[in-house]
Amino acid sequence: MKNVRVLLVDDQVEFVETLVKRITRRGLDIRGVSSGQEALAFLDAHPVDVVVLDVKMPGMDGIEVLRLIKRLHPGIEVIMLTGHASLEMAMKGMENGAYDYLMKPMDIDELLYKIEDASNLKQLQSERETFGPEATQ
Repeated sequence: MKNVRVLLVDDQVEFVETLVKRITRRGLDIRGVSSGQEALAFLDAHPVDVVVLDVKMPGMDGIEVLRLIKRLHPGIEVIMLTGHASLEMAMKGMENGAYDYLMKPMDIDELLYKIEDASNLKQLQSERETFGPEATQ
């Protein structure tokens, strides 16, 4: 899963710092930001394959950020993170183009599998755009 670029977006700064360290140790290129506005600015300046996005954040919530990511950067896959109280919001995220969602607290290996799957889907879609549908058959 090398060369996968990931952006983690969560307003809990300690959570972001800890998860970035843990995932970096697993060999992924991951960066973290603590708001939707920061995420959108980061995406304008840096290529990313997968965004891991918290649903509940102050200011711009995860659903709003997801909609903007899908409009401005449609090739990026988004995995939503949600607490038990916001499962309905995660489902709303799926309706708005999220690749998948995970409940907090999540297992790091499960997150890594979802990142890998989302990255593979992005790669497949990119190949189809470049070479046509027959290139991936």
